[in-house]
Amino acid sequence: KRPVVIHRAIFGSYERFVAILTEHFAGAFPTWLAPIQTRVLPISEKHAEYGRRVFAALRAARIRAELDDRNEKLGYRVRDAQIRKVPYVLVVGEREAQAGPASLRRRGGEDLGAVPVERIVAELTAEIAGRSADLTVGRAV
Repeated sequence: KRPVVIHRAIFGSYERFVAILTEHFAGAFPTWLAPIQTRVLPISEKHAEYGRRVFAALRAARIRAELDDRNEKLGYRVRDAQIRKVPYVLVVGEREAQAGPASLRRRGGEDLGAVPVERIVAELTAEIAGRSADLTVGRAV
């Protein structure tokens, strides 16, 4: 028997639509559309446990997150997130593990400082639900 191939023109229009979106946003999708919405970066192996807790809090809120605990320099991992156009990067270290926040950076390198994880989760969830292209997480409203 020969394999059956189902051909539908509609699949081509989906591909064209995704290509148009990617070109329009130059790969820097709004947070609600980005495949990875945030990336958690522990500074070193000592902070990996706190990084896992922050990552779990993000995932529990249904935020598409990644935990990047590779044995690489922090600058390399931050740059990798920028190249991949991840909307938000959360850096966690000793200070953050003791006090409870995370150092928040937006795509493009803007450092918003230490923001409580609960606030990050709440504002990211609101931004994603609102489906806006406005990046306001971490700013005083």
